Amino acid sequence: MRKICVVHLFSGMQQYRPIREGEVARLIEKISKLSVDSKPVNLSESMMCLSSTIICRIAFGKRYDEEGAERSRFHELLNESQAIFSSFSCSDYFPYMGWLDRFTGLHSRLEKTFKELDTFYQQLIDEHLDPNRLKPQQEDILDVLLQTWKDHDFSFDLTIDQIKAILMNVFIGGTDTSSATVIWVMSFLMKNPKCLKKTQAEIRNLVGQKGFVNEDDTRDLTYLKAVIKETFRLQSIAPLLVPRETLRKCNIGGYDIPAKTLVYVNAWAIGKDPETWENPEEFYPERFIGSPIDYKGQHFELMELVEGFVLECIWELQ
Repeated sequence: MRKICVVHLFSGMQQYRPIREGEVARLIEKISKLSVDSKPVNLSESMMCLSSTIICRIAFGKRYDEEGAERSRFHELLNESQAIFSSFSCSDYFPYMGWLDRFTGLHSRLEKTFKELDTFYQQLIDEHLDPNRLKPQQEDILDVLLQTWKDHDFSFDLTIDQIKAILMNVFIGGTDTSSATVIWVMSFLMKNPKCLKKTQAEIRNLVGQKGFVNEDDTRDLTYLKAVIKETFRLQSIAPLLVPRETLRKCNIGGYDIPAKTLVYVNAWAIGKDPETWENPEEFYPERFIGSPIDYKGQHFELMELVEGFVLECIWELQ
């Protein structure tokens, strides 16, 4: 599954650049109009709308109208799924007390949300498999996955359920994390005026009279990238990363770890470890200037929930 994502999805991100830039332009235009009319901007709501719209267009080939019934259903599913993910489940930690999840109502919520999500994904798949569907100018991620499913390109058969699982990761894993990251970046900059001025000066010097920033420009925004890294370090979107499970028995630091052990990575503690970071509680982007530590690769100092591939595409445009 990881190979499919790398070969067929991540390597083709450049083709979706017009979608990302187009949606960001729409957001800037909307904010500008509200500003001219002296009306407040709900940045959290705007960023959630931006990230979900980009994901829908790239993954599903659809753009839901802001006031439409489909968009309302889409957001209800997203909000309920995120709420359930953050809920405490006895079954996860004390399997023999799983009956408590039925008593609290969590089990019925899980079943209801699963069925609604499954129906949602199946409708998307049926639409893409419809022989009468107009051929889009640009393939979306679901098109690529379904083509892989038809062609049997790999040594194992990709199933419809596995395609739904990938859509689940894209749909839920990339939306809230992307928007929340931008909100935290903006919050830290507002609370640190010197950093805000440095960021503004870098962007304005690079843009000049052009009036806008495109994806090529982000390569030269060194200080902005440092601000984003410092935000990842200081404010983890998910303090505890998605749990992992050991495949086999192993020994780490002198401790024997049995197979099937659940592993929880405390990203919050890693980002504030005084043995790794000087003045860990301080927002200081300059610590990353000239530093090889990056959120991509094997730099575990920046353990963060960036599993949604859309995350990088969205915040690099801000």
